[in-house]
Amino acid sequence: MTKTLHVGIASYETMKSRTMAIARGQLKPKKDDPKVWFTSIESFTKVLSDRNRALLEMIVKEKPASIAELETMSGRAKSNLSRTLRTMQRYGLVELEKGEGGKLIPHVTYDRIALEMSAYS
Repeated sequence: MTKTLHVGIASYETMKSRTMAIARGQLKPKKDDPKVWFTSIESFTKVLSDRNRALLEMIVKEKPASIAELETMSGRAKSNLSRTLRTMQRYGLVELEKGEGGKLIPHVTYDRIALEMSAYS
């Protein structure tokens, strides 16, 4: 089953205005509306760079039992890998499940990403 994360790119002001309209009941989000927002294409491409997408694929295919195991598989430094995974977690791309002995086990939560943005600013 395909699970898609709907992502939007909008300015901080636009996101804040949208959130306030939802809170006031003036806007009802649709099922396919973005669940995650980025403030720029640059921030989106940083999180979903080719290197980071390869990391997501590695997690899906190899199913590492811990971040330490993923560190060995990927060849990334622990601090860099931890920071990347925490960022991906913040955007809903990965979950870090607590395993035996307090080990964190990474899981990819979506297999597709749909991007919505204005064609102009």
